[in-house]
Amino acid sequence: MALEAADYRRQQDGEEYEELEQIRRYEDFTTIDWIQESIAERNRRIREERARSACRGPRGEITPAWIWSQFRRLLSAGESGFFITLVGIIIGINAALISIVTKWLSDIKMGYCADGWWLNQQFCCWEIDSNEEFCPSWHPWSTLAPARWLLYVIFAGVFAFVAAHLVRTMAKYAAGSGISEIKCILAGFVMQGFFSLATFGIKSITLPLVIASGLSVGKEGPSVHVACCVGAVVANWFLKFSRSQGKMREVITAASAAGVAVAFGSPIGGVLFSIEEMNHMFRIKTMWRSFVCALVATFTLSVMNPFRTGKLVLFQVTYSRSWHFFEIIFWVILGIFGGLYGAFVVKFNVQVAAFRRKHLGNHGVAEAVILAVLTAMAGYFNRFLRIDMTEMMSILFRECEGGGDYNNLCQQSVQWSMVNSLLLATIIRMGFLIISYGSKVPAGIFVPSMAIGATFGRMVGIIVKAIYLTNQQSGIFSSCDPDLPCITPGTYALLGAAAALSGVMRITVTVVVIMFELTGALTYILPTMIVILVTKAVGDFIGTRGIAEETIRFNGYPILEQEDHSLDVAVSEAMKKDLTVLYASGMQVQDVEQILSSTDVKGFPIVSSNSSRVLSGYIGRPELRYVLDQAQHMGDITPETECSFDRQSSEDQDDHVLSNVASGSALGAEEEVAAELLETTTSNNVLKLWPWVNQTPLTVPMRLPLEIVMQLFKRMGPRVILVEERGKLTGLVTVKDVLRFNAAAQDSGSCRQWDSGEFEEILEVAWKWLAGAAETAVERWRSMLRLR
Repeated sequence: MALEAADYRRQQDGEEYEELEQIRRYEDFTTIDWIQESIAERNRRIREERARSACRGPRGEITPAWIWSQFRRLLSAGESGFFITLVGIIIGINAALISIVTKWLSDIKMGYCADGWWLNQQFCCWEIDSNEEFCPSWHPWSTLAPARWLLYVIFAGVFAFVAAHLVRTMAKYAAGSGISEIKCILAGFVMQGFFSLATFGIKSITLPLVIASGLSVGKEGPSVHVACCVGAVVANWFLKFSRSQGKMREVITAASAAGVAVAFGSPIGGVLFSIEEMNHMFRIKTMWRSFVCALVATFTLSVMNPFRTGKLVLFQVTYSRSWHFFEIIFWVILGIFGGLYGAFVVKFNVQVAAFRRKHLGNHGVAEAVILAVLTAMAGYFNRFLRIDMTEMMSILFRECEGGGDYNNLCQQSVQWSMVNSLLLATIIRMGFLIISYGSKVPAGIFVPSMAIGATFGRMVGIIVKAIYLTNQQSGIFSSCDPDLPCITPGTYALLGAAAALSGVMRITVTVVVIMFELTGALTYILPTMIVILVTKAVGDFIGTRGIAEETIRFNGYPILEQEDHSLDVAVSEAMKKDLTVLYASGMQVQDVEQILSSTDVKGFPIVSSNSSRVLSGYIGRPELRYVLDQAQHMGDITPETECSFDRQSSEDQDDHVLSNVASGSALGAEEEVAAELLETTTSNNVLKLWPWVNQTPLTVPMRLPLEIVMQLFKRMGPRVILVEERGKLTGLVTVKDVLRFNAAAQDSGSCRQWDSGEFEEILEVAWKWLAGAAETAVERWRSMLRLR
């Protein structure tokens, strides 16, 4: 009898775990408790092992059922490899199609191919490989310069309108870069629909339109979001991944690595990006999956060869010459520029975002169209702003010898007009990037930052070469061979691009590896490392964060970054003290219902009684709501039914029933033991809730430093930490509580708010002036109509 009861209890525990997994549906904009997720994954693994062991015969012999279970186990082991390969293939194909469509849309603004409307300028002029004025098959839209300018601007506005309209009406999460949100999701933040099929489709369609519109945004950041959408959508086809949030996190991390890999043609750089920037809880298994996914995606992109040049990205180059030690001083200048650029862009872009949220929240389409038109109007007359940014970087990265010239970019003497053009392109693109990044269209910041760094770096390279040409006999240039070119301005453009990317994203090793994979030149790893080191030092000195971290703080997402720290205070300073608690016994269903209806908290600590406050456990709101709804649906409870959150008391009741059955005072039939146990919930008028109670929640003493509690949140990922003193509950702390406390401490320390500043005030004045001017114009127009 006792054996049958124990077997039944084990079966009941398994069923309760299954129910618990079914009801654990994470609500939008909440956080995942990774500790509970790990427990659920462990329980699932144990049940699978028990099921396989049960397939053997009574004496452990091999049976057909056991053979079939081992075969399924083998299939499950190979399922992961097949899944990662499939995700990588889809990511590579999608990236190639986006690159092809983007290049065609960018060229269609300037003209069309007479041999076939579907050909871009490169393929239209493939045989002669020349510029548009020397290619008879490529026809500009007009022979008149003003007409070409007007059509260029109109195309830009139309592309931006279509993209913004599709995003607003069909997939709101397709807007922006997505890097910040992906970091939060990998940390446990829930955003329903962010990786949906609709988001993937709309972002893949609108991304080429946005890039072709000429907006100062890039496709590399959104490419990571698109890749993660692919990973999430494909994962939902496999039960092994869709039912586990932990495995889903590994999938998203691997897909993000593949997204960077196809964006820069850098598989190793993609893996390092997922380690350095995306996921703080990185395991060896995750790194291996990221490596395989990035490799397969890059290989697929290479097979498709979208540019028909054998290059993975358009701005991939190769350098044949080495560098000289006297150039280090100029590399330091590039590093300083990268650090200052990152601080400047991050500071003012966040202030623009605050202004956009206040005034332009409902005008996303109009904003995108106006920005595209203004960018096209200003950029058409600058040779480096008129063409696509990736094409521009491929030109600026070239060595002059053997790489062709572009509007006399390779000078044989001092060319201040070229320097002025590059400086103007740097300033204009930087200004448009600040106001464009964050608009309601797919928008990245990787390539625009690299383009800004490339124009500045090429400008510095031209100046250094001019200095060399006018002072060849100087001792500083004694290491140069007079028969060979001494200065390669293209390498300065490459180093400037690395500095700007590192400055705005605050990543280091990833940038070095990406630049190495772009050039394939071991000799330029050291210069890149020097530039990145200086950039990081300048950024650390100024105290700025990366654009992704600032976006997270601006949106108020509950995530603690690795460099976040707190003052030397105890956790009791930041915890919530006024808590809504449940009692282990003595509560009725109507009492629990009243608490649920009057509060909106996500979970409830359970204490022994109001007087003792001894902590007994913790139960989440979704689990509690589910159990009550199920019991009410079955008609097993009344408002007066007692709720038991204590396992010991429930087991005592079950043992009492068993003893009655054994003595013949109850039902008196062994086959009815299970039914008697099931009926204990209602026959004793007690609703057992203990199977859904976390009886070992994470707790800390109230005097523990808040710094340690923040480390627990970062490393273990709990949703909530309970604070106790000698076993008695005193408070509760979440990530939001920590962030709120730190923000209040910074404000009280006379620190300025991060979303305010002079630039935002200038925007406010400009907005009021434009609104007043528009209102005056409308009134005058109405007055003229009345006079008529």
